[in-house]
Amino acid sequence: MPELPEVETVRRGLEPAMLGQVLASVEQRRPDLRFPLPERFAERLTGRKVESLSRRAKYLIADLDDGQALVMHLGMSGRFIVEAPGTPPTEPGSYYNEIGRHLQHDHVVFHLGSGARVTYNDVRRFGFMDLLPRAGLEASKHFAGMGIEPLGNALSGETLAELFAGKLAPLKAALLDQRLVAGLGNIYVCEALFRAGLHPEAAAGSIATSTGRPREAAHALARIIREVLEEAVAAGGSTLRDFAHADGSLGYFQHRFRVYDREGDPCVTPGCGHLVKRLVQSGRSTFYCESCQKRR
Repeated sequence: MPELPEVETVRRGLEPAMLGQVLASVEQRRPDLRFPLPERFAERLTGRKVESLSRRAKYLIADLDDGQALVMHLGMSGRFIVEAPGTPPTEPGSYYNEIGRHLQHDHVVFHLGSGARVTYNDVRRFGFMDLLPRAGLEASKHFAGMGIEPLGNALSGETLAELFAGKLAPLKAALLDQRLVAGLGNIYVCEALFRAGLHPEAAAGSIATSTGRPREAAHALARIIREVLEEAVAAGGSTLRDFAHADGSLGYFQHRFRVYDREGDPCVTPGCGHLVKRLVQSGRSTFYCESCQKRR
């Protein structure tokens, strides 16, 4: 599943092609993706202007000039291909995708007023699209109860302490809880906890005092989460096996992994000497260094 940096990289790749453009026509080549497409989907989109293209957690949101919002989720293998006259096709984002593009999986095509077209291709069809009123979107079925944005202004040591205070659940589980922090995934949580020197099995409430005030660990964790995500966005994501950027180039953040998927490798911390270990939490692999991430 692509994580927040992958989705943000796709958004940045799509924005130059779609922002300010009219959807001259829309081809809907099947009635459904993961879920049925909205009623009169292509008809309702045709003629609409894209006024902004944003991201909420792992969702892309295109605000349209009629007050509607096109909500898009990439699922596991979704990708967008941008084709403009006189230029080779590009895939916004830059991820390696073993499956490759097969034209029979081009499910939705947006023909833009500029003459370009943006095609949504999804082999596994775990992605989906929806059309909803922009007003009240945060209370809709996709976003109701969703936590704070880890790249937004709400993320701080104070906020994390307030969210986690008194919680006995493991710190990693709390960070992956989309009701608390939206958009964080397994890879980047492992990396952030390592950099912050926090054990993944420590109680989430350990970063807060008994009165809910942030300990230094809360401030450090908030800062490091932002740093890790921003580095990943700049690098083009983590090149997940079944995911592709919007411009077809490779992402290189995986070459900067310090613990993720490095079980048995020496810890990268100078002078540490320990090996990276793996444990399973809620069915997911967690990678950590028992020396650098002591359980306090």
